[in-house]
Amino acid sequence: MPAAERLSLAQARRIALAAQGFADPRPTGRVDRRHLRRALDRMGLIQIDSVNVLVRSQELPLFARLGPHPRSLIADATAAGELFEYWVHEASHVPTEHHHLHRWRMSHLHKWERYWTMEKRRPGYLDEVLRRIEMDGPLASGDLSERVGKKGTWWDWDDGKVALEHLFWSGKVTATRRANDFARLYDLTERVLPAHVMARPTPDERDARKELLLLAAKHHGVGTLTDLTDYHRQKNAPCKPLLDELVEDGRLQLVQVQGWDKLAYLHPEAKLPRRITACALLSPFDPVCWNRERTERLFGFHYRIEIYTPAPKRIYGYYVLPVLWGDSLVGRLDLKADRAAGALLVHGAFAEPGAPAEQLAPDLYAELQAMAAWLGLARVAVADRGDLASPLRRVAGQYSHD
Repeated sequence: MPAAERLSLAQARRIALAAQGFADPRPTGRVDRRHLRRALDRMGLIQIDSVNVLVRSQELPLFARLGPHPRSLIADATAAGELFEYWVHEASHVPTEHHHLHRWRMSHLHKWERYWTMEKRRPGYLDEVLRRIEMDGPLASGDLSERVGKKGTWWDWDDGKVALEHLFWSGKVTATRRANDFARLYDLTERVLPAHVMARPTPDERDARKELLLLAAKHHGVGTLTDLTDYHRQKNAPCKPLLDELVEDGRLQLVQVQGWDKLAYLHPEAKLPRRITACALLSPFDPVCWNRERTERLFGFHYRIEIYTPAPKRIYGYYVLPVLWGDSLVGRLDLKADRAAGALLVHGAFAEPGAPAEQLAPDLYAELQAMAAWLGLARVAVADRGDLASPLRRVAGQYSHD
């Protein structure tokens, strides 16, 4: 095994942010699908989340990289056959050009107790659902609902939903999203994805895993074994020997990052910019911060989402976005879109220890104004909670007098 190069932590941060597109200038004119493709080339996928207190999370990574853009970009690209949805890093929008790399997972026997319980109770029901889709076209889970009474917990799925989700996992159907309520619409995969995507040869599991590891290295720039396997939710054990092979073949390079207790892998195309000048609000599920352990190791930023934490126990708030400024995560904002009042509410604004709040506030307020306009909200309203709130309110006052 070749000796590992050394990277400072600051270099690793800049490499990681450049790999994710934060060294690229934002578009200055009309944003279209070409810009979406560029962003997806950096990220590789967009994690989906249905919480809509601000905006659905899958829209935020594009705003962080592109600024204001048509909010139909993802839906339009899906309709055009450029994106499909699958369980990759949780539920994700994925370029259809990568569909073949996930077929090995689709072919595996699903160890899902709900499905096997249903199959024992209702043998043949899965085939009935598939035939109905073949004959009648796309279905939502509500079209198969047999529920009597009120739905229980979040995962309280009836047999129709279980059958559709199993067909989705196995790749027999794929899903688009209904515009009015964001529900999945399930249809035969070959009716949704372009013929050239379906015709692409299926690699064996080993080769597909290697390609996914290379993609993860490209999107992270530099990362440990666990960083790379986490990107597409692979397991470490089958991937470690594949990474060793990629290093031996010169497709990845071993590096030692300052302060990391494990060796990392550097993609040969990774860029090391002299500086990062971005100011962006990151989704809780942005690839920069979705791996909480990596976020802390790379940025010294301890981050936990508190959506499911009882309100009295929350430290920062309900829907909190990390603030990227330069090559650092310097704060966090608790945000809500109050659509009835036409306001982007900043319930709390918190600076990280040592962050220059007064210098940060003008850039951050400009970003909040851009986000408000993008969401069709007339104003930004900053509450007084958090040590970054006062600097933001002072900047807001200057804007109101201009």
